[in-house]
Amino acid sequence: MTSKDFIIREIEAKDNAALANVVRSVILEMGAPKVGTAYEDKATDQMFETYQKEKAKYFVLEYENKVIGGAGIAQLDNFEGNTCELQKMYFLPSARGKGLGAKLIAVCLDKAKEFGFENCYLETLPYMEAAVKLYKKYGFLHLEKPMGNTAHYSCNVWMIKKI
Repeated sequence: MTSKDFIIREIEAKDNAALANVVRSVILEMGAPKVGTAYEDKATDQMFETYQKEKAKYFVLEYENKVIGGAGIAQLDNFEGNTCELQKMYFLPSARGKGLGAKLIAVCLDKAKEFGFENCYLETLPYMEAAVKLYKKYGFLHLEKPMGNTAHYSCNVWMIKKI
């Protein structure tokens, strides 16, 4: 399987259950807490509906008609300013290490720029080391404290990138 065998497309309603499974299985695999993370978000079960709002978009990563990852962008909650958040970026192990994370970030940031956002913020966990490394490589910089209020109090790595 090469990276060209993977499809990045906009989310559809039929993707909800598969995507919720991806998000929760990766959180468990990483040993992340279930509370204060996307594991317990109501939106995790309703990803299609969650992104049916202005200046928001979610993309899924598909391989052989199976959803194996995804990421989205939306206005940063409870924040005054022209900043979006890179949200719910999760990949099953079969999708990792193939350059797909960088491709998906590029798709999300292109859409964010199209929407007119000036910055992109994200939150993650310190033991999601490969993700943190990818974000740094892509130009995200560490912040001292969180921005907005995502309700993900267990996520204590905060990063931002000017777009």
